[in-house]
Amino acid sequence: MTVQPDGISLAAEFPDPTRRQWRQLVEGVLRKAGRTDLADTAAEDALATELQDGLTVRPLYTAEDGAADPGFPGLAPFVRGGKPLGNTATGWDVRQRHAQPVAKRANEAVLADLENGVTSLWLRLGDGGLPVAGLPEALDGVHLDLAPVVLDAGADFEAAARTLLALAAERGTPPLGRLGADPLGHAARTRDDIGLGAAGGLAALCHREHPGVRAITVDALPYHEAGASPAQELGCSLATGVAYLRELTTAGLPVEAALGQLEFRYAATTDQFLTIATLRAARRLWARVAEVCGAPGVPQLQHAVTSSVMMTRRDPWVNMLRTTVACLGAGVGGADAVTVLPFDAALGLPDDFARRIARNTSAILMEESHLARVIDPAGGSWYVERLTDDLCRAAWDWFQEIERAGGQAAALRSGLVAERLAHTWEERRAGLAHRREPITGVSEFPNLAEDPVEREPSPGEPRGGLPRVRRDHAFEALRARSDAHLAATGVRPRVYLAGIGPAAARTGRTSFAANLFQAGGVEAVPGEASGFAGGGTTVACLCSSDALYAEKAEAVAAELRSAGAAWVFLAGRPGEYAGVDEYVFAGGDAIAVLTSVLDRLGVA
Repeated sequence: MTVQPDGISLAAEFPDPTRRQWRQLVEGVLRKAGRTDLADTAAEDALATELQDGLTVRPLYTAEDGAADPGFPGLAPFVRGGKPLGNTATGWDVRQRHAQPVAKRANEAVLADLENGVTSLWLRLGDGGLPVAGLPEALDGVHLDLAPVVLDAGADFEAAARTLLALAAERGTPPLGRLGADPLGHAARTRDDIGLGAAGGLAALCHREHPGVRAITVDALPYHEAGASPAQELGCSLATGVAYLRELTTAGLPVEAALGQLEFRYAATTDQFLTIATLRAARRLWARVAEVCGAPGVPQLQHAVTSSVMMTRRDPWVNMLRTTVACLGAGVGGADAVTVLPFDAALGLPDDFARRIARNTSAILMEESHLARVIDPAGGSWYVERLTDDLCRAAWDWFQEIERAGGQAAALRSGLVAERLAHTWEERRAGLAHRREPITGVSEFPNLAEDPVEREPSPGEPRGGLPRVRRDHAFEALRARSDAHLAATGVRPRVYLAGIGPAAARTGRTSFAANLFQAGGVEAVPGEASGFAGGGTTVACLCSSDALYAEKAEAVAAELRSAGAAWVFLAGRPGEYAGVDEYVFAGGDAIAVLTSVLDRLGVA
């Protein structure tokens, strides 16, 4: 029997490539693309991607880009997971959200989910969901000692918690789940200050009498849904968790017991690597807090929820792809529980089919893709480890700034959090408007002929505090104007795409312009300049190659003007062509262009 030596190299017959060699090869490609003055590291700089929070993603990561030691799964600092075996034993907790305000219908949906793979329930109660008094009927037939129930009742958290605990006592079963007390999260959403004392009382009660229940949720979603960056979301959650620890220990709970009363809730997005790094960074950061508090062996319990900010109202079927990628990131990142929002959640109350797809997303990723069979699948990736480390540093800086401002409650009252998040969202909004962050089905590849998906309206969510943002908001407002115009006149606003030259010269920019205008609900009518009079519009757009523009653009623009065109666009980089009023091009402000088109066409 031949024994292989330790440290065998699988590429032993090949010379070791160096980073310098890689740079030289890339620089050669870049020079062919027109980059002539490249310094030693310019290749990496040219291909780097800037993220929020001052983070940069490099095109190449090697052992030279090492980060802090992530430790081992189940051991501090818990970067690689809070459990030694990760999710390999049972998979992550598949947690379905319910906000149906009618108790009987909520009960039917709850039982259907539990019978088909859901392992815990997340119930929205009070404003925006089921009345607290309807909780017993909604949980009729639910085994409270087998199916954990997670409450989300806002200001009514104490009444909801007492109702659930009384129901469990009446049935003679020890309850499992989370009571969802989160006064600071509620204050972030509504600006209502309800104090932390009641939350501390519930935590003490659970510690004494209900070992299977955690009283407090540190919900970072209010910050994510207000436009926070990943580091801001993490920093706000840390400051909130620390505020609760102070309250619980002041009330007499030991530090370990206080830590054991918290569950953290984070958003999972379509940037799967950033989602993975966020969850890993959250555990490392909280482990540092626990270490300073004298309890280094208590890991953070995480609940990941697919982002509502990324969900679209147009072409909502694409949301299935978005939530699948987000769920993958949450699972690989080591979340203990994952909620996949149904694809129609942005339209109202999800139907049975949407809830089925949501719960099956986790089932497929675990049972068919086997994501839960590997402990920390991202561990050892130089890219993920470095991204985790960079995100930790950015989040810790923001957390320290909040603490210097007096803590999370004070930062919310003073407007520090709102101001910083608004600035972050404004920067991202600009990227969305310029389509640097494309939204499939909305800002890219819109379908004006799609059949609308109708759903029963959801109960109104509590408001008054931090705003709720969506990526599709600006484009949705334009599409709504177009829909109203269609309803009033029977036709959509139109732009005539006047092609110049053969198909090979015009097709690329015709497709680009059609895609752009349709993103604002403007129908694109392609044709020759001679057909403009029958196009049913007063706005035209020239589409061709740069060479043909130089030769014919001014003459065609004049022909369009004589045929009644009041405004003429040109698809291409800005130039100086007589008769052309405006230019549309990749990287331009699509929202500004589309708004001006609708205004010029008299669309209210």
